[in-house]
Amino acid sequence: MAHRFPQELLKLIGLLKKWPGVGTRTAERFAFELLKWDPTDLQALGQTLLHLQEQVPPCPTCGCLADQGRCTFCANRDTSQLCLLASARDAYAIEETGQYRGLYHVIEHLLSPLDGRHANTLRVDRIEKRIEDHQVREVIIAFDSTLEGDTTALYLKNHLSHMNLSISRLAFGLPVGSSLEHIDGGTLARSFAGRQTL
Repeated sequence: MAHRFPQELLKLIGLLKKWPGVGTRTAERFAFELLKWDPTDLQALGQTLLHLQEQVPPCPTCGCLADQGRCTFCANRDTSQLCLLASARDAYAIEETGQYRGLYHVIEHLLSPLDGRHANTLRVDRIEKRIEDHQVREVIIAFDSTLEGDTTALYLKNHLSHMNLSISRLAFGLPVGSSLEHIDGGTLARSFAGRQTL
């Protein structure tokens, strides 16, 4: 008869499996590795996780991550451009290219009716307000090249088309179905330079 892992270990494995790309075997390996850690390191990890969301909150203006209460993505930027993102993480990938100095705006989610993510929760009014407040002339949509990303891009393009601005989307060099976080800096830089009017 096979032995089951201790209950607390099973609980930890279940939590680790919530991480993207982590299956049962990997979660088990991580859990057994943590059993070897020094108690001081385990305590530091626990404290960091416990306070992570309050120490690294989203900026109330753009949705990117604030650092010690300051949002570096809102200060000293070219306000004529606004880049729409699906994740705060994507801002860091774009910044590494050195091709963009405009503002960012992280939307609430990509549209996915099957998952209960509908258009009425997109908060398009917040995007329109930022466009008006900063007299934005170009909106760049930088969503993943997926069905949800394409659907959301088209929805936003239609809802912003009444405003007097250019709407473009990253396209050149991005493989279909790809995620921005997995695209190398050179390809992402070319995508920015070769963005297409939507």
